Amino acid sequence: MVVLDALLGTVNVAFLYAILIWLLVDSLRQSTLSHVRVVDCFKRGPMVFAVSTVLSCAVISVMNMALAFYQYSSRKIIGFNSVSLALTWVLATIVSFYSMRTKVRENKRFGFPLVLILWWVFACSIDAILLSLKLVKGFESIDLWFFLSEDNVVDSVSLPLLVLLCFNVCARENSDVEQEQQLLLEKEEESSMEEEDEEAFTNASMWSKLAFRWLNPIFKAGRIKKLELGHIPPVPPSETAENASSVLEESLRKQKLEGGSLTKAIAYSLWKSLALNAVLAGVNTGASYIGPLLITNFVNFLLGDDGDSSIQYGLLLAFIFFLAKTVESLSQRQWYFGAQRIGIRVRAALISLIYGKSLLMKCAGPTQGRIINLINVDVERIGDFCWYIHGVWLLPVQIILALVILYINLGGTPSFAAFGVTILVMVCNTPLANKQEGLHSKIMEAKDSRIKVTSETMKNIRILKLHSWETSFLQKLLQLREIERGWLQKYLYTCSAVATLFWTSPTLVSVVTFGACILVKTELTTATVLSALATFRILQEPIYNLPELISMIIQTKVSVDRIHEFIKEDDQNQFINKLTSKISEVAIEIKPGEYAWETNDQTHTKPAIQITGKLVIKKGQKVAVCGSVGSGKSSLLCCLLGEIPLVSGAVTKVYGTRSYVPQSPWIQSGTVRENILFGKQMKKEFYEDVLDGCALHQDINMWGDGDLNLVEERGINLSGGQKQRIQLARAVYNDSDIYFLDDPFSAVDAHTGTHLFKKCLMKLLYDKTVVYATHQLEFLEAADLILVMKDGKIVESGSYKELIACPNSELVQQMAAHEETVHEINPCQEDDSVSCRPCQKNQMEVAEENIQEIMEDWGRSKEEEAETGRVKWSVYSTFVTSAYKGALVPVILLCQILFQVMQMGSNYWISWATEQKGRVNNKQLMRTFVLLSLTGTIFILGRTVLMAAVAVETAQRLFLGMITSVFRAPVSFFVTTPSSRIMSRSSTDQSIVDTDIPYRLAGLVFALIQLLSIIVLMSQVAWQVILLFFAVLPISIWYQTYYITTARELARMVGIRKAPISHHFSESIAGAATIHCFNQEKLFFTKVKALIDDYSRVAFHNFGTMEWLSVRINFLFNLVFYLMLESPLLPNKKFTKFMLKAV
Repeated sequence: MVVLDALLGTVNVAFLYAILIWLLVDSLRQSTLSHVRVVDCFKRGPMVFAVSTVLSCAVISVMNMALAFYQYSSRKIIGFNSVSLALTWVLATIVSFYSMRTKVRENKRFGFPLVLILWWVFACSIDAILLSLKLVKGFESIDLWFFLSEDNVVDSVSLPLLVLLCFNVCARENSDVEQEQQLLLEKEEESSMEEEDEEAFTNASMWSKLAFRWLNPIFKAGRIKKLELGHIPPVPPSETAENASSVLEESLRKQKLEGGSLTKAIAYSLWKSLALNAVLAGVNTGASYIGPLLITNFVNFLLGDDGDSSIQYGLLLAFIFFLAKTVESLSQRQWYFGAQRIGIRVRAALISLIYGKSLLMKCAGPTQGRIINLINVDVERIGDFCWYIHGVWLLPVQIILALVILYINLGGTPSFAAFGVTILVMVCNTPLANKQEGLHSKIMEAKDSRIKVTSETMKNIRILKLHSWETSFLQKLLQLREIERGWLQKYLYTCSAVATLFWTSPTLVSVVTFGACILVKTELTTATVLSALATFRILQEPIYNLPELISMIIQTKVSVDRIHEFIKEDDQNQFINKLTSKISEVAIEIKPGEYAWETNDQTHTKPAIQITGKLVIKKGQKVAVCGSVGSGKSSLLCCLLGEIPLVSGAVTKVYGTRSYVPQSPWIQSGTVRENILFGKQMKKEFYEDVLDGCALHQDINMWGDGDLNLVEERGINLSGGQKQRIQLARAVYNDSDIYFLDDPFSAVDAHTGTHLFKKCLMKLLYDKTVVYATHQLEFLEAADLILVMKDGKIVESGSYKELIACPNSELVQQMAAHEETVHEINPCQEDDSVSCRPCQKNQMEVAEENIQEIMEDWGRSKEEEAETGRVKWSVYSTFVTSAYKGALVPVILLCQILFQVMQMGSNYWISWATEQKGRVNNKQLMRTFVLLSLTGTIFILGRTVLMAAVAVETAQRLFLGMITSVFRAPVSFFVTTPSSRIMSRSSTDQSIVDTDIPYRLAGLVFALIQLLSIIVLMSQVAWQVILLFFAVLPISIWYQTYYITTARELARMVGIRKAPISHHFSESIAGAATIHCFNQEKLFFTKVKALIDDYSRVAFHNFGTMEWLSVRINFLFNLVFYLMLESPLLPNKKFTKFMLKAV
């Protein structure tokens, strides 16, 4: 020891001189600098690293100085190693502080001199070696005071700090490398980055995919900067919307020919991925049961019951345990990630399918609220089911494996008793499952009604605000929500009953199994009891998940049926009036027939349009449709377009391309130019002529960005006349053969209307076939043919001269009524004393102008803002205290704690009672075990019922707060906020709050309670577990800290990227008739697929990051478990046995 002390002291002195020389040289260098730059802000990360490093050095210095002083005062000796070590650490502390201050002043990245880093590594290595030697030497008599003795306290405390120093250095080096990589990445071309990103997962090696190492670049980018959509690589080709939808459509076509269903079509399109995922699930299940199977052998080895078993046999068992847990962990992560990939593919395919079908729907198709609910709720539910799908066949496999293990350890009678109880529990759940299905269907119906009303309200919120009708419409929404809440409450209470039944079923199985063992006089030993408890514990998971599995099956079945019903409706109402132009003079051929908006009613409904005679419209003719309000002018145009289902008669034929201008303007979100071009190429000269013909030049000159001015959702920042003229320009620029204009002059003044009629209708469209509906009788004279409508019928047709020549014609009567009305109004205006005042603007026009002024101040539409950094504690506290001010939360936690105590107590009791034969009699054994189990059942029942009550109340209060805030918002909020964003909150997010978030948050808390309970219980037998816990905890925290920065941003982006899909859906459904006429289905379909891919890429990498963390944390704990199993090499076998019992 004297030689070792001298040797270490010499090395310490060498480092002392080296550090001192570096300090002198750097001081001289600093003195030659004429100016240093002082910064006023620093990054949090580097400062934390630097400060923690200096503090660690300071603590170690103080402890070594105190040790040297103690040795001198108590033993009157001055140790060469102790003094040199203390002095070196004091100098190292000074240098580390000096280095930190210098880097701050010079605004350089934090770093420490190489000599200091070498000293830290050397000191850490020596300290670890010395402490390990002391531990091995005194292992048999080791206790807590061993580490607090005067000889070991400095080494014991210094080692974690030295590890922290080395860790900080490595972390800072990695951070520096990341910063350099960031600078290099910023200089590279964006295209090359995208190419590398696309190949990140596809070209990853097997090991990279197994360990999710292909996600490392995203984690590095997430630590450097805030992640945005452009930083996320695209999804693999198999998960793209184009590929997924094409595969599903092909499968659906085959199933239709064979008379199959949508469920079979989905399964057929995914069978390869499902088969691979099933293999992984099977491997995971098999590996999970290796532990319970070998526990008996391992415990017998520890107790010495195997006789001639050697130490190599124990090492082999420990290695098999470790290998099985590793295979189980890796297969589980790949299984879960594969299930999420399948879910992404299913979502992309179904959303594309629903969107493609909805574009082909006629005006009389399903409501927009129902379609939005299909993609926001039903598709999401089916995608989530992919995670549960293998539970259907895994549950019986797991039960069979569990029974085999029980049969091997306990015999035939106890294993069959366990099987009978398991089947009985499943049978008892059947009526509850049926009730769940019915209640979930009611919830979806109520949700459809609420979403429909919400969608209609958001579309017309401007009118409601101007008339102060918000309160009445809010009350209507709240009434619909109250109906939904009633069904939700019944559903959650039913779920509570199911959850209680299956939370207690493993306890019931164990009671019956051990009771059967006592009846048939099967000996219960420690090995068999531990094996049985481990088997019940693994069987517990599928039984615990069975209520959720049943619920998911029910909900998924309802969702699949709803989508299948929608597709069937779509097949009946598809748009079929798409005839190509033929060589003739005929443009439109109208044949006798009846058309009705509603065709599904069993009772006979009066048709909207009745055409009694054949009518031919030639090419180039101008056809005017006139009639009183409600006479069927717009319906007639929809009949010609094929938008109203034909009840009887022949289909109207339209020859040539068409353009349509609806009476209610449909404007896309985007620029004015994009709305006019509508997918066409820019032809500058023709474009200018169209702007002139539609009187848009003055408006474009008024806008700051010209025709690049941004149009908000539904054109809410435009006046009615501007929207009408923009959609008229869109139709004219399309350069079609036939034009259908539904009252195009209604939203403009007389002067502008005349300009549009002369410049646009009669000049730009002089050689086109134009069918226009109008109330302005002055525009009828120029028409080649006039159709007069009354009560949904064409009562007259002919030229203006022919119809006006007949004094009893309907047209003459309408013109006479119009003149009489004008004469009745004019005398009143002439006699009015205030008629000499200048004409004032209409109040609605003033309101529109005011809103436009507001919009100029607001600028462009606001992108949805995403929070950055940690989720604030106020968010959690608000959620927890929403229901009953959080009064039930402590009660729920208490119920969970007591349930955990009862569960662990019952398991510990039966294992303790069977450890020694005759310790307790069989009657006392089962009586205590049953009592503890029943008490735990009462507590779990209280927890599930209270959780349901809290979940319902919390969801209702959050909904009230959200919807009230929306209705109280000013008009400017709705101008800059797309209604799809509000609809997303009201549908998808509200559904998650109703049934998901409360249980996820509670599950996290319950898991922490379970973890702490296990640690506390194990520490009562072997206090070393606390040291193991504190050794593993910092590594786990570091991994989670590294993970959470990226994962948090990805999770937020997942929520944000869903809203644009809903917005595009709403916009497309509202303008479906226009899209049909312009034949732009492909353009809109391409756009929605791009939006789906944006959502999928974020969701894909979000799921991957979760598995990235799980792989590493699981391996860490598997390694720790393996090391603890190796303890049979040491005398303390009691500790290992308890590890098997408690862990």
